[in-house]
Parts: sequence; C-alpha cells; structure tokens
Amino acid sequence: MTGALDGIRVLDLSSVILGPMTAQYLGDLGADVIKVEAPEGDITRSIGPRRHEGMGALFMANNRNKRSVVLDLKDADSRATLLGMAALSDVLLHSIRTPAADRLGLSWDRLSAVNPRLVLCHATGFAEEGPYGGRPAYDDIVQALSGLAMLQKVAAGEPRYVPSIIGDKVAAVHAALAITVALFHRERSGLGQLVKVPMLETLVAFTAAEHLGGCIFEPPAGEMGYTPIRKGLRRPFRTADGWICLLPYTDAHWKRFLEIAGRGDLAADPAWATLAGRQSHLDEVWATVASLLLVRATADWSAILLAADIPVAAVQDLEDLLDDPHLVATGFWEMHRHATEGMLRLPASPLGLRSTPPSIRRLPPRLGEHTEEVLREFGVGAAGERS
Repeated sequence: MTGALDGIRVLDLSSVILGPMTAQYLGDLGADVIKVEAPEGDITRSIGPRRHEGMGALFMANNRNKRSVVLDLKDADSRATLLGMAALSDVLLHSIRTPAADRLGLSWDRLSAVNPRLVLCHATGFAEEGPYGGRPAYDDIVQALSGLAMLQKVAAGEPRYVPSIIGDKVAAVHAALAITVALFHRERSGLGQLVKVPMLETLVAFTAAEHLGGCIFEPPAGEMGYTPIRKGLRRPFRTADGWICLLPYTDAHWKRFLEIAGRGDLAADPAWATLAGRQSHLDEVWATVASLLLVRATADWSAILLAADIPVAAVQDLEDLLDDPHLVATGFWEMHRHATEGMLRLPASPLGLRSTPPSIRRLPPRLGEHTEEVLREFGVGAAGERS
C-alpha cells in the first residue's frame, strides 16, 4: 500500500526542528521529501549522541523519509537549480526570514510565477504583520512570550520552560495540516497558495484552549487560566513507593474511588458528590486525595483502580517507554538497520490510516547522499546545467 501523499514532491529547505518535523510528517504519509541542505548541513546533525559526524540523534529523530541534496544557495547557479526544482515540485517548505528568503529567490511572487500549482509554506517565529515580525525566534523565545514559561512557576516557584520543544512541535503539526489542506484546495482549484505558520500565534492558540478562561468573554467573566493548573493541583501524587497519576473524572469515578480508599462517607458530601461541588473545594479535595494515596504502593493502586475502571497510570521515566508493554504490543518502536549508523530505534507514526497507512521507507540521510540521484531526476547536471 502507498501513503496518502504518494506522488507529492516536497522540497524541504528548513533546519532545526519545526520545518524538518513538518516535512517528516509528510514523508511518513508517502510524500517524496527532498531535504535541501547547505554545504555545512542542518545544524542538528551535530546535536546529540552519534556514531559518525553529521548523524547526531536530534537530526536522526526528525529527518527520516527524506533524501538529502546539497546546494549552496549563495551561488547563483545553485539558486537557479533550486528554482528549476521548484517548478517541478508540489510543496516548498522553509523557515528563512523574509528578507533573506527574497534574496535567495524564495518569494511567493517568484516561485508562483514558475509554478502556479506550488504550495509554499513559510514557517516563521511571528506573524510578519506585527511588531515582532522578522525577529529571530526559537522555542525558548516563543515559550517565554506565549505565557507558557510563566505557567511553570506554579510547580517550580519560578518561570521555567516546558521540558520539551513544544513550540516547534505544535507549529509542525499545524504546518503539516495547513500544507495538506492547501494540497486539497489545489485539487479543487488547480492552484497552489502561500501558507504561513507563525510559532507564537500557534502556541498561544494551543495554550488558550484551556487557559483563556474567563477572558473568553468581554468584559472578562473571570481571570485567565485553567484553575487546577493555576493552583498547582494538576500534578502526579506520591504513593507509598513512587508516583501515580489519578484522575477520577465523573461523579461515578469519584464515588468508586472514595469507597476503595476507605472514605465512602465522603461520597454524599456536597463538596465531593458533584463536579460543581468539587470545583468549589479544589484545595480540600486534592489535599485529601494526596493523603489517601500515600498508604499503598503504585502497582497496588494501579491494579485496584484499573479494575474499577477509574483513570489511573503509573508515572514512568523516559527509559520505561522503551519496554512499555502497550508500546511493545502495538509495534510502536520500529527497529531499522541503517547503512552506516547500524540499528536504529524509531517511533512509528501514530496515525492509523487503514487504506493508506504511514510508513518508514527511508532512514535519515547522510549529508548530500542523494545529490546526484535527485539532480538527475530533475534533469540537472552537477554544475546546475540542464541536461
């Protein structure tokens, strides 16, 4: 079976995480992704553990299902080669700030002139219409401006970054969605379009889902922020030997939990019996839960509460994921032998498409590994001359 995007050719001029992850999503879904790199390569090739130079772990995790082509876009012939490639491609993705992109011939006006069917995705830090437009932006910067770093003050006592490059990754999901929608529109209209995905706006919209709070109304009907998070109540709990996530959600869940925990007497208390009552007594409710959970081990709580169909999970370390029985049973971790890097463990795409399943067809490429192969396909010689 072929992927849903089989036959779609993507030129990925991006680096670091946002753009490469976007292009990897498209590659998993069947697109032919050509990663166009400068002679020095994507900076992430030098980040993380590696067996050979230029094949760092961070690069390997975000650049499968791609072919690598080296073009020095400071050179006029290479820019002409890229323009010719864009004329024969479906998508071009980059995260270059606009003035530099224009100098490289990557403006929408120029690219759409040579290929009206092209979808051009420009991943930026900020919408260019605002005063932040054109600023350099990385995940830490966007977390700081989005309010997300300040939210961590509840748990850490001071602003902290979420321990994941969430701004890049959230924007990557949105960019992949926007590109596929633009391709769908092209099927109807015959025309490509310019797609812009700014990290700040994307992360703020993502965070606002629960944290806009009372400010969804104008004038505000309450403060911003999701109360359990703002009050520091949404957190794992200690058990007799570790940590556990417990989330009784419905009234029935709470009644069963209290009975199991030996506090069935609370089930009829108005502060516990309904969602409204619990919301009005959050501090008292969760302080009591925390004390109740201390009397049993994590495994005991998990077994008892799962048997009662109450949402619960042990808090795992990162290393636990490699042998997690669910992930193992579902085949989430795929083992692949790379020609130069040996055995690789890669996460499968989580998307379940029955007729057009995603797949790992190509392993992360060495720098420039496919330059000659790809240029031949485009009818271009090594010096950038048409053959």
